[in-house]
Amino acid sequence: MLDVGKWPVFALLPPEELRLIRQACIFGSAANEALYVTVNDEVFALGTNCSGCLGLGDLQSTIEPRRIAVLCGKKIVSLSYGTGPHVVIATADGEVFAWGHNGYSQLGNGTTNHGLTPALVSTNLLGKRVTEVACGSHHTIALTTEGEVYAWGYNNSGQVGSGSTANQPTPRRVSSCLQSKVVVNIACGQLCSMAVLDNGEIYGWGYNCNGQLGLGNNGNQQTPCRIAALQSINIVQVACGYAHTLALTVEGFVYAWGANSYGQLGTGNKSNQALPTQINTDKERVVEVAACHTSHTSAAKTQSGQVLMWGQCRGQAVASPYLTHFTTTDDVFACFATPAVTWHLLSVDGDDYLTVAQSLKKEFDRPEISDLKFLVDGKCIHVHKALLKIRCEHFRALLNETDEDAIEIHQFSYLVYRAFLEYLYTDTINLPPEDAIGKSRCGAAARQCEEIIRTSWCNCQTHCCVAAVCAGLLDLATFYREARLKRLCQETIKRGISEENAITLLSAAVKYEARDLEEFCFKFCVNHLTAVTQTQAFVDMDHDLLKNFINKASRYGAFKN
Repeated sequence: MLDVGKWPVFALLPPEELRLIRQACIFGSAANEALYVTVNDEVFALGTNCSGCLGLGDLQSTIEPRRIAVLCGKKIVSLSYGTGPHVVIATADGEVFAWGHNGYSQLGNGTTNHGLTPALVSTNLLGKRVTEVACGSHHTIALTTEGEVYAWGYNNSGQVGSGSTANQPTPRRVSSCLQSKVVVNIACGQLCSMAVLDNGEIYGWGYNCNGQLGLGNNGNQQTPCRIAALQSINIVQVACGYAHTLALTVEGFVYAWGANSYGQLGTGNKSNQALPTQINTDKERVVEVAACHTSHTSAAKTQSGQVLMWGQCRGQAVASPYLTHFTTTDDVFACFATPAVTWHLLSVDGDDYLTVAQSLKKEFDRPEISDLKFLVDGKCIHVHKALLKIRCEHFRALLNETDEDAIEIHQFSYLVYRAFLEYLYTDTINLPPEDAIGKSRCGAAARQCEEIIRTSWCNCQTHCCVAAVCAGLLDLATFYREARLKRLCQETIKRGISEENAITLLSAAVKYEARDLEEFCFKFCVNHLTAVTQTQAFVDMDHDLLKNFINKASRYGAFKN
């Protein structure tokens, strides 16, 4: 569990108060201001209160937590802050509130008067539902459910994306080349803004003198520009430091660009990079990257749970990713960043409090209060009829026709069916972790993938097997018409693709009519053609599939000298 007590600003809080914290944010020039949300959705603040950034209605500092009444019960889903500081939040209802420093209209209220209490940001956002906010030093951007980006505040370098360098006093939609695009992730450096699209493209605008936009030059940009160097790479997350940028790909690779005087790019040197450069994470698949516009520190978490850090770490310049003993990227910023602020809104899982979702997850496959069990491959999976009826049309029809307390399943394997039932409880695909890659117990090789897809049984927990089990889940999702599960399977398979199993996964995608996955696997095969054609799976490839693959690859230009 994340320990918020690692941040000194919380050092005087009694243990019983710390246990109530469910969300927290530490910010300020010396990490001396904090906001936190309790299990009862009450919001408190403490610290030096520069420019009224605690939202308490005055400029008084406070060593003891004070309640922010207007925010209590709002259910904060996103929070960011500037260096003034100003603070901006998005609520579960899609509303945006802002307060604190406002010298550049970064609160979006059309004035330059500091805001001592949280105020609704309404101009051009009424009727919009904001899901994510991000702040630079003195500007703010917001992302809506429709994938639109709005920006306001300081604009000396074009960071608002309006096409000029005039400050923007109220929210304005960032259009230009983003007009018909769907943005899914945003981030801000001190004076720049970044956006990731649903198709994996990434755009940047604003200050660029350190190359932090990744465009190959050092010219500022007043409107969004696509990072052409990442054109064929699918980006899923972006994070911005003071003047550097990190991007995570769907395959778990990390790219970095921008300022590098502290080694924050992780390239092994201190030379700035104006183009994205892939960094070495020792072949570990990364699932999260972390950076904050107030610091030169970088961090990443791998799928096996390892946490890496690099850049400015307590005054030292660490030029390559360094393996820590931490369990979260948040720990890196608590212990090594300068200042020791949080890079995003912390979420804390309590020891003695469970949400509805957590409670359901806990009760999956527990016989004590279950009223139904599935028998698969001689093993039992314990579930609850009511939940299955609520979550799945197939089970609603099936269980309305039978009063049985035990049902045998023959068409799917235990591993696949258990993953499916657990998905109904958790909304996620929970497969064995990939930390055993290269340490396989049963030695299953990629040439066995086809058999694994058919039987979906293997104990080795390898990269190959995880993807193969997902292929079995893809079959089940198609059979039960579970569209969302089918999409999750495809994304998991994409993360598990390798040169050894690519052909097998391509075959599965064709078989289950997963067009997006089929195209992804095909492009992977073409980009790794030499290695893929030397695998046993390619030798054993279905004749018709092989013929179609060769024809398509030829049209793609794979065989040109």
